[in-house]
Amino acid sequence: MTSMRLQRMPLAPPRVAFVLRVLSVLLAIVTAALVLWASGHNPLALGAKVISSTFGSSFGLEDLSLLFSPLIYCGLSVAVALRIGAWNIGAEGQFNFGALCATGVALFVSGPVWVILPLMGAAGMIGGALWILIPTLARAYADVSELITTLLMNFVAMLLVYWLATGPWLDPSGMALATTSRLPVSVPAFWGIVHWGLPIAILIAIALSLFVTYTRWGYEVRIAGANPGAARYAGMPVRTQLIGIMLLSGALAGLGGMMEVAGTVGRLQGGISNNYGYIGIMVAVLARAAPVGVLATAFFMAVLLNGGIVLQSQGLTTHTVLAVTGLILLYAAIGDEAAHYKILRTKAKDG
Repeated sequence: MTSMRLQRMPLAPPRVAFVLRVLSVLLAIVTAALVLWASGHNPLALGAKVISSTFGSSFGLEDLSLLFSPLIYCGLSVAVALRIGAWNIGAEGQFNFGALCATGVALFVSGPVWVILPLMGAAGMIGGALWILIPTLARAYADVSELITTLLMNFVAMLLVYWLATGPWLDPSGMALATTSRLPVSVPAFWGIVHWGLPIAILIAIALSLFVTYTRWGYEVRIAGANPGAARYAGMPVRTQLIGIMLLSGALAGLGGMMEVAGTVGRLQGGISNNYGYIGIMVAVLARAAPVGVLATAFFMAVLLNGGIVLQSQGLTTHTVLAVTGLILLYAAIGDEAAHYKILRTKAKDG
């Protein structure tokens, strides 16, 4: 007699994972279409509108790119921390604080653009790293869970940005409410309104993938993330690696904040992060913490976000759009997890 059981594999076969992800997204779209049809909407017309608005014009592609860029930075931020088994739930706060520090440089330091922009980038990265420093040290030296500490730091950073943008740094001209004055420098655009923050993010993802795969540092990080005890036994500096990885994680989110304030928005304002830090968690998880995988999942999330905006312009409520988006993400997560299981057939022993 033959029996069957499921066994979870540590790594999903790439081909199986790809097929299941595609099938899960298609199934989610079909389910969402049925929900829209049952609520009195024409899913085919809405789908055609989303596709044409997103991919059918340079305006739609530019908007998509501006969503794609910050999702890469925040997705990489979370993914890097996951490589060593840490959960950085604070990319939202690091993104905000990085934008704040970069704005401070732009507003109060004078000089040529080719000097100020690198200083803003450095300030953003340092700001993001500083914002994760306390949770990092608490995890490294006191074994305090970074889940709670990084999450709580988000609210402090967001409130600090609101306070500065509506108080000490408020636009003195009175031309804008609840924001700083427009920054005197900006990240140059290379296509329409899409700035160089996007190709830089892509290059960073590729570089991180190469470092993680082909360097001793990447190997030790993988070992420390998979089995810290074994890594310590082998003489690897687990604590030092944890601190370095988490600071890098915060720096990536902070750089994303700098690119957003200096490339897309042009001024510091409350809500500048637009929940990119939280969405970056989903991006990293769906990518299985692979830096190159972050590019694919960040693009997928950007399409969903842009599609949600289009659907709202067609009369759908925010709740309906969130429900459709959540449904697609749920199916994608199920498909991704299912790829790690295979069916084993065993023969039962007689007698």
